[in-house]
Order: sequence, then C-alpha cells, then structure tokens
Amino acid sequence: MRLSYVAVFFALLLGFADVAHAQLPASPRGQAQTQIGSREGPWITVDYGRPILRGRTNIFGSGEEYGKSLYAGAPVWRLGANQSTSLMTETDLMIGGQHVPAGTYTMFAELNSPTSWTLIISNHKGKVNPRDENEEGIWGSYGYSPDMDVARATMQTTSVDASVDQLSIVFMDVSANGGLMGVVWGNTMAMVPFQVH
Repeated sequence: MRLSYVAVFFALLLGFADVAHAQLPASPRGQAQTQIGSREGPWITVDYGRPILRGRTNIFGSGEEYGKSLYAGAPVWRLGANQSTSLMTETDLMIGGQHVPAGTYTMFAELNSPTSWTLIISNHKGKVNPRDENEEGIWGSYGYSPDMDVARATMQTTSVDASVDQLSIVFMDVSANGGLMGVVWGNTMAMVPFQVH
C-alpha cells in the first residue's frame, strides 16, 4: 500500500512542475483540489505554501525538538510556508469525528511526534499581506488561538522511501463518501480521513 501512495505523490509532483520556475518565489503557492462524486459534485480546495528542502535533511527534527523548528516561534505549524494554509469546502465534512460545515477555514498542524500529528481546522482568517495593518486575520500561524478551532483530528504518519523535495498536499482514495487528505515532505507522509457529512 505504501508503494502505491508514493507513486501517486511522484505523479502529482511532476504535474506541479512549472517551466517558469525562475519567476517563482522561494516557497510558491500550490493548490490541492478534488471534486466529490461527479462532475457536478462539490469541490474541496486546499491553498498552501510549498516549501522546498533545498538540501536540508531531517526537516522535522527529533526528540523533544521534533517539529519545533517549523513552528518558527508560532504555537503551531502553518502546514506549509508563508501565509496561512486555507481549506475551502463546498460540502459539509466530518474530520476526526467532528462536523466541519461547508465554508472556508485555515488549517494548521501540531507535530506531536514522528508517528502522530494533529490536524487543526480553524476559523482564523489568514492574511495575504503580513505588512498590511488594515487586513484582518493572522499571518501563517502567528496569533493562532485554540479557541478558534472547528475540528482537530489525529493524522497518522509513515515514512516514505524517497525524499519528497517540495511539500505537497494531495487527496487520495476519494469516493462519493469521502477519502484521505495527505501531506508529504522529506521522508514523512501524514494522512487524515474525511467523510462527506
């Protein structure tokens, strides 16, 4: 099973290739999208920053410091780079046994250990421009507060044999009833199931 997910990831990574790479920012934005059920079905879209390893190894760290460098002083990880990661769903979902109504949210992660992360769906609004004092919301995960949480779900993590250079979020095993959302970077893949509610 692990091998088939790796094959899916590499196929998707090739699809993200951009011939105008010289004009991309250090961590370009990316989107993961899926449509539920049929061509007329509702969409789920994740918009996120896609950091690149650039030769770094053991990106998540180890021991008590696991994940902390990715927090960069914030209370949780923005699940990517730069501005907050956003989730837009046109249908109600169940994530971690909790109801997530159709709408737009921000997503974060607590990196608890190499074998378990916590996905956080939040009502925080993400800022596009961190220098714009008139824009409402938070930049990345700075200013995150758990009282804005809509849902929390345990993400199961596993290692992959090949190192994935650029962080990627993908949808897998999608059916009319739900599927899996996966995050892969370096040699780590984290997955969480979701159901259509």
